[in-house]
Amino acid sequence: MKKSKILVVIQRSNGDVFLSSPLINALYHHYEKAEIDLLINDDTLGIAKTLEHIHAIHLYKYSWRKFSVIQRLKKEFFLIKSIFKKYDLAISLTSSDRSVLYAAFGASYSIAAIEKDAKKSWWKKLLLTQHYFLDTSKHIITNNTTPLDLLKINHSKLEITAIPKEEDVKNIENLLHKKNIKNFIIFHPSAQYKYKMLNSKIRNTLLELLNSLNIAIIVTGGKTPIDEEISQSLPNLTNIYNFIGQTSLHEYIALSHLSQAYIGMDTLNMHIAAAQNKRIFAIFGPTLTSMWAPWDNQTGTYDIGIPPFYTYGAITIFQANMPCVPCGKAGCDDKHGQSDCLAIIHPNIIFQEVQKWLK
Repeated sequence: MKKSKILVVIQRSNGDVFLSSPLINALYHHYEKAEIDLLINDDTLGIAKTLEHIHAIHLYKYSWRKFSVIQRLKKEFFLIKSIFKKYDLAISLTSSDRSVLYAAFGASYSIAAIEKDAKKSWWKKLLLTQHYFLDTSKHIITNNTTPLDLLKINHSKLEITAIPKEEDVKNIENLLHKKNIKNFIIFHPSAQYKYKMLNSKIRNTLLELLNSLNIAIIVTGGKTPIDEEISQSLPNLTNIYNFIGQTSLHEYIALSHLSQAYIGMDTLNMHIAAAQNKRIFAIFGPTLTSMWAPWDNQTGTYDIGIPPFYTYGAITIFQANMPCVPCGKAGCDDKHGQSDCLAIIHPNIIFQEVQKWLK
C-alpha cells in the first residue's frame, strides 16, 4: 500500500531524535519521497531541524505543564486536531501513553513501541495496527528500525549521517582561521545531566595531558548552566581552546565535520561524530552501551567489549571496570546523583589511547 504522508513520533531526548534518521531515510526512499512529518518535544527541535527528508514538525511544549488543567487539555486538543487522521502511516518510537495516542490518532495504520508489561500496554495493543517491544539488549538504531521489519521494508545496511551546510562550514572555517587553528580534536565534556559527566578534577587532568599532544583541543558545549559552569572551570593551557557557547547546533555539526577526532561523553555530539565517521574516544558511565554505543557506519553495527576500554572500527569506549557497569540508572541513586563509575576512570588511560592513535 502506498503511503504518501507519514508521521513519526519521538518524545525523548536529542539522541533519540537524531538516531531516527535511518528509519526516516528508509521510509522516504521506499515510499517514493513521501511527506514525512515529526512530532517531538520542543527541547529537541534544534536537532530535528538537521534531519533530512522532514516536511513539517509538530511540537509538544513543556511550557504547557505550567498551565491549568483546562489550558493544558486545550493545547493537547489542538495538537491532536492538527494531526488527526491526516496521515497514511504513523509510527511512534517512544512507548509513553501520550506518544502512542498521538500515533493512534494520527493515522488509521499505526505502529508504536510499547512496554512488555501487559498491565501498562494492553490498551495500546487495541489502538495500534502493529506494535513492538523496546529491547535494551539491542542498539537504539536497531529498535528504531523495527517498524521497517513490520512493514516488510528492506534495510540491509543502516547508516547515520550528519552533513553540514556550506554556510556553516564557511563560518567555522573563518572562526578557526582567526584563531590560527588548522588541525584539531574536539573535546566535549558535558551532557544533558551531570551523572553522565566526569568530575572537574578528572576532566581538567585529562585536558592537561591532552595539551601536551601539540594539537589544538577545542572544548565544546552549549549555553546551559552545566556548560557555563564547565567553561568557568577550564584550565588556561596553550593548546586548549574554549568554544563553549560559541556555535549553534548547525555550526557544531560543521565543526565536527572539520575535526580530526572526538573525545568526550556519551551524548548527542558523540553520535554526530560517529555519523561523520570520525575517530571517537567515548567516555561512558552508567549508560547502557548495548543501546547507546556509537554506531559504526563502516560495518553497519556496533560492539560491546570489556572495560576499562575496547575498540571496534574507529571507535574506542572507556568504562569503569566495576561489576555494576553499565547499570542503566540515572546515577548511583537513580535520581540524577553522582555516578561512582565515572569517578574512577583514569584520565591517563584515555590520554594514552589518544596519543597512540595520533602517533
